[in-house]
Amino acid sequence: MFSSTIKTLRALALWEGLSFLLILFVTMPLKYLADMPAPNQVVGMAHGVLFIGYIAVVIMARSEYGMSLKQTFWSLAASILPFGTFVADSRIFKPLQQQLQKG
Repeated sequence: MFSSTIKTLRALALWEGLSFLLILFVTMPLKYLADMPAPNQVVGMAHGVLFIGYIAVVIMARSEYGMSLKQTFWSLAASILPFGTFVADSRIFKPLQQQLQKG
């Protein structure tokens, strides 16, 4: 049985990625095209908290599961690229979870 860190990491990757896309494609256009800054402030704060949590859990997962430096680098880099956390989940976190489940 494995720790819930990988489950937490996969959930944070999903929510961090969604919040980033929401900022890019919804709240930023509202802020600059419709002069509505409030949604950007709310979603921006949530994204900031999710971003910090994602970074912290990636670091925890590195030490707990022995992730390679390359996996850690790409996991961290994914947090600043649109759709990056979704790619990291499918190429790094999901295979890692499957490997841990097998033993």
